[in-house]
Amino acid sequence: MYGFMLCPLFFVVWLSFFEDAILYFPPSGYTLSWYVKAWENQDFADGFIFSLQVALLAACCGVAMGVVAALGIIRYRYAGRQWVNTLLLSPLLIPGIVAGIAIYLFYLRAENLLDTDIVGTYGGLVIAHVCLTIPWTVRLVSASMQGLDPSIEEAARNLGANGRQAFLRVTLPMLRPAIVAAALFSFIVSFENLELSLSLVGPGSTTLPIAIMQYLEFTLDPTIAAVSSVQILLLGLIMLVTDRYVKLSQVV
Repeated sequence: MYGFMLCPLFFVVWLSFFEDAILYFPPSGYTLSWYVKAWENQDFADGFIFSLQVALLAACCGVAMGVVAALGIIRYRYAGRQWVNTLLLSPLLIPGIVAGIAIYLFYLRAENLLDTDIVGTYGGLVIAHVCLTIPWTVRLVSASMQGLDPSIEEAARNLGANGRQAFLRVTLPMLRPAIVAAALFSFIVSFENLELSLSLVGPGSTTLPIAIMQYLEFTLDPTIAAVSSVQILLLGLIMLVTDRYVKLSQVV
């Protein structure tokens, strides 16, 4: 099963070393020139930096808002609580291209109402990515909060801590694995997103997935495989470093 799941990644990395510009099996040789070509492509470099900025900001904002939302859903009982939970998790059920078009149309109406530019701005793109990352935090943190023993926080209150102190010093540290995992998945989802970004980026601002798509419109060679291999390596290292401090298997 692991071999079946990792097989596409293996072939992507393997293709990035093919010497031939036109892909066929078996290859005539192997080379690192496609990595050099990808490094020298300014569009890939600019797209990587822009995607990194958007993903980091979206992950931070999404995790902060998602933790508060999960706390309100799990800890409090009120009318419409299940509806709020379904609303926050709905981006996980809606196809990306549908969500991208819907946000684009919503931004157009908001522009007419507020008389300000939203589509094509950095803020508009980040807000859309935040909406994409919140469900991961709500889902992971809610599942973790349901497994916590409420008597631990009650014991802290009996020892003199108020509600805020008990949450910050007792509950929040116990939620650390879920929060770190939510931040990790939120970053990956935002960094790799194409559907939302495609209709929301402005002139001169291109994310890495869009830069890859634009390159494929005119050229088909192992350069894209080299770029994808670098992404696989970077995201794999992030997951390994994260798992070193917080065991992802505890919450995933």
